[in-house]
Amino acid sequence: MRPSPYHFFVKPEQIRHRQVFINGPDVVHLSRVLRLSIGDTVTVSDGQNRVYVCKLELISRDLVRASIIHQLTGTFEPPIEVVLLQGLPKADKLELVIQKGTELGVSRIIPLITHRTVVRLDADKAASRLARWQRIALEAAKQCCRGKIPQLEGPLDFFSALSSLDRDYLLLVPWEEERSRTLKEVLLAAKEAGRSKIAVLIGPEGGLTSREVELARSHGGVPVSLGPRILRTETAGLMVACAVLYELGDLGG
Repeated sequence: MRPSPYHFFVKPEQIRHRQVFINGPDVVHLSRVLRLSIGDTVTVSDGQNRVYVCKLELISRDLVRASIIHQLTGTFEPPIEVVLLQGLPKADKLELVIQKGTELGVSRIIPLITHRTVVRLDADKAASRLARWQRIALEAAKQCCRGKIPQLEGPLDFFSALSSLDRDYLLLVPWEEERSRTLKEVLLAAKEAGRSKIAVLIGPEGGLTSREVELARSHGGVPVSLGPRILRTETAGLMVACAVLYELGDLGG
């Protein structure tokens, strides 16, 4: 059974005695935007990949209470973890990457400060942007009925981002200078080896420097070619995530 088109996230402590308590902005969205009523059904995730079908029992000004009918079986998350280390692009391109990456099934997104990053954020702006990025991920996770909300971090500097990955990750480094190793062959080998943790490193406009690629290599990174065409930064990460989740995950059924 698929989740309801009305999908919400709560913290685990908001579920007790087979009842779910929804508060905050979701109350207004549920009652005034969606115009749901007592007796309607919704699905609720606890953010830990447990999804419940619930019936609305109480709708007040600042609280919605629903009773759990049953827990949905199966999983709503890919069987692999995909981390996207995305070089911070200009304008609002990262918002598109976060939204679509969430829909595809990316587990974690780390905006990255590299040598060629044009955008520079002070501490206050970085905190404000991060809060906005987290809201975008949340709304996208609701829309596509995920069991978890992708983790958003950063922005992090290049070395810190690489150091945040444990050694279990296969780190893919799409690079226009790579001529011999293709994404396709690396993914086929990863599938045969049963790899379940994949990280994707994408540069900003202008790409990664050769020094950054070498630093990624020292962290186990594998430079790969994406083919004969040069992709924009906001396209490349999504394309690789899509390929990874198709070959190793559950994208495509």
